[in-house]
Amino acid sequence: MTSPFSNSTTPVVSQDFPTFIEGQPLANKKILIIVENLPLPFDRRVWQEARTLKAAGATVSIICPIGKGYEKRYELLEGVHIYRHPLPVEASSALGYLYEYGAALFWETCLAWKIFFTRGLDVIHGCNPPDLIFLVALPFRLFGVRFLFDHHDINPELYEAKFNRRGFFWKLMVLFERMTFATASVSIATNQSYRAIALERGRMKADKVFVVRSGPDLSRLRVVPPVESWKNGRAYLVGYVGVMGDQEGIDLLIDAVDHLVKISARTDIQFCLIGGGPSLANLQTLVAERGLDDFITFTGRAPDQTLFEVLSTMDLGVNPDRVNTMNDKSTMNKIMEYMALGKPMVQFDVAEGRFSAMDASLYAKANDPIDLAQKIVDLIDDPERRARMGAYGRDRVEKELSWPHQIEPLLSAYKKILRLDR
Repeated sequence: MTSPFSNSTTPVVSQDFPTFIEGQPLANKKILIIVENLPLPFDRRVWQEARTLKAAGATVSIICPIGKGYEKRYELLEGVHIYRHPLPVEASSALGYLYEYGAALFWETCLAWKIFFTRGLDVIHGCNPPDLIFLVALPFRLFGVRFLFDHHDINPELYEAKFNRRGFFWKLMVLFERMTFATASVSIATNQSYRAIALERGRMKADKVFVVRSGPDLSRLRVVPPVESWKNGRAYLVGYVGVMGDQEGIDLLIDAVDHLVKISARTDIQFCLIGGGPSLANLQTLVAERGLDDFITFTGRAPDQTLFEVLSTMDLGVNPDRVNTMNDKSTMNKIMEYMALGKPMVQFDVAEGRFSAMDASLYAKANDPIDLAQKIVDLIDDPERRARMGAYGRDRVEKELSWPHQIEPLLSAYKKILRLDR
């Protein structure tokens, strides 16, 4: 197979999503995946895991919240049983979080027992945040059901990044994280930094921690004809895909755009930001106050067609995540999506971001919007470099990072927890 973005002829793993895995290593096994923060199949990582486990022969059920466009309380999709429950509006206070998490735990517990009595369970696969799903799984240990922890977020670091302090709630999050690891028979880490946390802070044994990266499904992502209207009449388009939250550094990107337009007089670059989140309204207000409405387009949460159009049209992607302990250790899906579509990028220099992108990215000084702006201009003004970096990124995804490369470690984690590796 060759890349559509380069002349490489090096053989790579088939990028077709598996619908049947030879040998059916998980035949007759019953797996329940619990996700609290996103509905399925919108959570692409978890959906890829569920489909892979189904292809390996398992009966897979999922408990998740209702979300926009995903309102059915029960749905059988591609052979996966999806149970959705109501969830309060996203919390912003301690009392709100207590209500949100309490409601989620109530529904997760009720539905988990329903699934247990309906079709039985061998493994409960809990995906954080928050680090509370162990409370649902714990009683099932009396019936031989094992708990697998899928470590998506490092919540103590997230709290510290958001509030710039530690204190009581930080210690509480460390405690919940520790109890989650203690309950888990096996854990999955999204990268080596998270694996180190599982070994050190989680005190797990090395042979029980498996790295399963959030690799893109290249059979789903596709290049479409460029849509020039996204450029708003300008020569170039810079894209962002991700959550609109406080820790994502969108305000630093807005500062960079402000510098480009008002100081550098670069009025030939349009920015398009795809995604929803708790800070979206405030960011739109900030853009309006800066007089940058004509240079920055917010789409909100968008369908796949919009995502593919912007990714295919843009000249480069941007990842403005702040340099802090949370972002330094976390792998961002947007990086993988830029690379999968053959697009170079600019980001601040964080450890896991650099590991993922390597030579597909330029790296700005930590949290410096002016240097971020300069790196964007450097790449915009060098089309040959953009093409070279984009081809490198696509090639790296195909050969090392895409989802087919994550199937073996995922199944290894399940063979370990089900004691099939003996």
